[in-house]
Amino acid sequence: METTYGVPTCAARFEARLERMREAGTLTYEKDASLKKASSFRIGGTVDYAVYPMTAGALAETVKAAKELCVPFRVFGCCTNVLFDDEGMRGCAIFLKNLDRVTVEGNFIAAEAGIPDTTLARIAMKQGLSGMEFLYGIPGSVGGAVYMNGGAYGGEIAQICRSVTALNLTTGETETREGEENGFGYRHSAYMDGNLIVLSAVFELTPGEPEIIRAAMEDLMARRREKQPLSYPSAGSFFKRCPPYFAGKLIEDTGLKGLTVGGAQVSEKHAGFVINRGDATSADVKALALLVIDRVREKYGVTLSREVEYVPVVPAQGGKK
Repeated sequence: METTYGVPTCAARFEARLERMREAGTLTYEKDASLKKASSFRIGGTVDYAVYPMTAGALAETVKAAKELCVPFRVFGCCTNVLFDDEGMRGCAIFLKNLDRVTVEGNFIAAEAGIPDTTLARIAMKQGLSGMEFLYGIPGSVGGAVYMNGGAYGGEIAQICRSVTALNLTTGETETREGEENGFGYRHSAYMDGNLIVLSAVFELTPGEPEIIRAAMEDLMARRREKQPLSYPSAGSFFKRCPPYFAGKLIEDTGLKGLTVGGAQVSEKHAGFVINRGDATSADVKALALLVIDRVREKYGVTLSREVEYVPVVPAQGGKK
């Protein structure tokens, strides 16, 4: 019988592999799962299989099965920086939310990729460790933060990350990188080439008073609530900064606050955000983004680039947190 992937019985064989791992207690999975529910944008169709590994080993086994059976796959964290297609995604979406273990030893915190940034920042605060305050309120996971060298308010992952352990999609083996091997730059890392999936990272922090750390975190959260459209679904800052320019300022000065295509809108509160006013489609968001890029280029000669990543119906195999 022909399958979605054009290979006889491969989907059935892939599902059989998943079922064996589910019975062994190493993962859970859903068929025809909603990507709209998974995405902070609340946009997207369904995916053939949504898989939730419990361990790094189960992740590696799922990737191995997908590759052997020619099933397209992508790896995701909290899906706070992605735009899924209205038609969904064929193949397998692997979500890392169950890889959420954390250990603390002295000034070092080791965290798996699936733990939310805000949760990790709270753990650091309770341990009296400073340096992660900027992560508080970022709606993503540790894997995603490492993947794109996430940051805010003057802090970024590169400042505190000492090593990263990743799954190599080519060899199926894990490898650990330190220092310059991580390739950190502005919203960039060595893990963005799609061949390495972040499994965990080790961070070096500095001792501090929990109450002082808490106050700093609460101040940052208050600033987010004041300036960002948190009451609407979005994927955070939609465009990258173009040094020395800030994308939001360029968009605002171009007079684009409130610009709307379908259900997608440039936020009237913060022009750097594209929001879903309730019924936006991926087509709406992409069309709006192109309008913004064109008009900013016309006025200022600056070409904005998206920070948010679009996931096509049949994705290139790789990772995006």
